[in-house]
Amino acid sequence: MADLTKENDLTVMNSDNVDTTTAISIPSDIAGPVINTPPAVICVFCGASPGTSEAHLVAARELAHVLHANNINLVYGGGTTGLMGEVARTMVSLAGPDSVHGIIPTPLVKYERKPSLGDVTKTTLNNTSQKHGSVGAYGKVTQVDDMHTRKKMMAQEVMTGGPGSGFIALTGGFGTMEELMEVVTWNQLGIHDKGVVAFNVDGFFDGMISWVKRGVTTGFISSTNSEILVEAKNAEDAVKALRDYKVF
Repeated sequence: MADLTKENDLTVMNSDNVDTTTAISIPSDIAGPVINTPPAVICVFCGASPGTSEAHLVAARELAHVLHANNINLVYGGGTTGLMGEVARTMVSLAGPDSVHGIIPTPLVKYERKPSLGDVTKTTLNNTSQKHGSVGAYGKVTQVDDMHTRKKMMAQEVMTGGPGSGFIALTGGFGTMEELMEVVTWNQLGIHDKGVVAFNVDGFFDGMISWVKRGVTTGFISSTNSEILVEAKNAEDAVKALRDYKVF
């Protein structure tokens, strides 16, 4: 970082583009402070299963490539299997382990995390039991007591991220749908102002999108709130939707 306590010197060139070695001093208060913008953080919700179609694994890898290309960090549910493992492993292979933070509740470790990767040491933070594992092929991992803590921590990382931060749901089951709808509701209630995207692979979310539209026509979802959840059919559009998102 530049030393802002010093004055900045500019060399002036004459009309013949010859250095006249004349210096102009610019006070540091005019130059202004250097502001470090944090990188964007995207939370990805997705299944711990790979699904029956290769298209879902391909989409997970595609998303990791686009996150890396845009210098975006990933926070996710901490699993090493299925789509969760695919997006995390791909991201780490491209951007290194510090670009990924997995947060997993203790009861889900036996279902979503390979036994060989369960080596963690216990610490305590804000009276919440947590375990921090070594940084490896799936990034850094934090093990917490319950689902509520996991979702809160993932949301906090998104809310403190730079421009373009938000939430993307890849294909998944009940847990993915619950996480997705919770952050949509939090946006509706003003708890956060980040975008939420359904990455619709092979029409997986078509039924949900139809349900939202039905909610509008039947008077249960306002037309404004229906725009909180944005559909994207490829990774580029998903990331762009978060970058362009504006609070209604």
